[in-house]
Amino acid sequence: MKNYITFLAFVQAALGAAVASVKDVTINVVNAQLAPDGFSRSTVTADGQYPGPPILVNKGQSLRITMNNKLTDATMRRSTSLNLDGIFFGSQDIFEESEPFVNACPVGPSASFVYNVPLGQQTGTFWYHSELSVQYVDGFRGPLIVYDPEDPHRRLYDIDDVNTIIQVGDWWQSTTLPLLDNYVATGVVPVSDSGTVNGIGRFQGGPEVPWAVINVQKGRRYRFRIINESARNVFTLSIDNHDMTVIAADGTNTQPHTVKSVPMLAGQRYDVVVTANQAVGNYWFNAPFVGGNPAVNPHQNATLSRAIFRYAGARKVDPTTPMTSGPTDGALVEADLRPLVPTKVLTPDVSMTFNLVVTTGKAQWNINGVSYLSPQTPTLEKVIGGATQQADFNVTENTFILPAGKTVEIIFPPTDDDDAHPFHLHGMTMQVIKSMTSNNTNTVNPISRDVVGVGGSGTTIRFKTDSTGPFMFHCHIFWHKFAGLASVQLVDPADTPNNVQVTPAWEGLCPAYDALPQELQ
Repeated sequence: MKNYITFLAFVQAALGAAVASVKDVTINVVNAQLAPDGFSRSTVTADGQYPGPPILVNKGQSLRITMNNKLTDATMRRSTSLNLDGIFFGSQDIFEESEPFVNACPVGPSASFVYNVPLGQQTGTFWYHSELSVQYVDGFRGPLIVYDPEDPHRRLYDIDDVNTIIQVGDWWQSTTLPLLDNYVATGVVPVSDSGTVNGIGRFQGGPEVPWAVINVQKGRRYRFRIINESARNVFTLSIDNHDMTVIAADGTNTQPHTVKSVPMLAGQRYDVVVTANQAVGNYWFNAPFVGGNPAVNPHQNATLSRAIFRYAGARKVDPTTPMTSGPTDGALVEADLRPLVPTKVLTPDVSMTFNLVVTTGKAQWNINGVSYLSPQTPTLEKVIGGATQQADFNVTENTFILPAGKTVEIIFPPTDDDDAHPFHLHGMTMQVIKSMTSNNTNTVNPISRDVVGVGGSGTTIRFKTDSTGPFMFHCHIFWHKFAGLASVQLVDPADTPNNVQVTPAWEGLCPAYDALPQELQ
């Protein structure tokens, strides 16, 4: 009972009274000189921090986010766009989803925009980042947590607060513009210099930056909300001598499932419960990663991607055990997860196959032979203006027109590509009918999530077109997204103008952006 009261006290202190209907948040997007891995560079950040400050919300609240673009550094993009990964958007507010050139235009420098986001009854672990080009690689990323005071998993843990949010991410010491230039010139995806845990990392040959520390007390049970905020890297997370019990994937509750390590693709989130049941001491929190050939970047040493899991009363020293990549068995297999509350699996009304192919030697990825290119006029603006037919969109917009209120199936056939492409569906979740981690199909109780791995043995997903408008569906390796590995799922364009309720501020975004000189876009 005491632990439950402590949890409620935290929620009320952090988020205000539960009856509050709106959570006001201000994000100042600024350039800051930071050195997450010991190498100092200019960055693009939320409030001068990497990762950005946490946005903490309570179930039933709405978000009102004022984003002020104060970017000035000409070595990086100076316009920006805020995306809330995993948050649902409906027919009326699809324009707030803000995918550049799909739902809205970017916000230029010295400009502001207010995002009004009704969260409904959605809860879970999410994150925010710039959606413009690959800008979040420069640092604009952070956590978004929607707490549930009536969490059905509440009996499993004692502590769930801002200190149990764990963010991992890939980090580059160069800014994104030259990285993109080299990618276009060579077709080789940039390889990160390091990996960070809660914004701290090390690189080969670099300074011994003090490790991030995760503090625990012996005997307590912790709900860790782990977010892979990478633009490329796959992290595999573990804690020496400690098991982890997965209770949620991408903000959707799962049946408790205990493992020794958790592999995470870019954009994925897992909530895990860890019991501090070992002797008081320091243990390694292992966060090795893969993401391209490390020989391309001599700074990369994935073994240095880690933190310290420290018990209260332990000396403030490094663990004495070797730095390893974690257990060699007991890894989470996505296909083994089951939803806490199953959703009905419906027979698909529409079925499509997505074949993913890279153009050899080029920074170009294709879905069914088409490489996505952003249009000059956002998809939603075209739809409001009367675009309803396939011919109204350029082939390179890779737009799939879907009926409302139907079940859509997308099949990704098996492939020899050894990359697991983390495909992310905006504004809704998808049922994982077949995970690439198994040869089996599950039409009884599949999990639902918004980022799923594609490749290897093949993947099949289904989603319901409950809301109208355009929803981006793309690879969350943002270098691949830049190279065209993306599509737009456009639901009932004929009825979308009757449902969406755009604001004058939204209508002003494109004229303002189009008026900017190219160097400010």
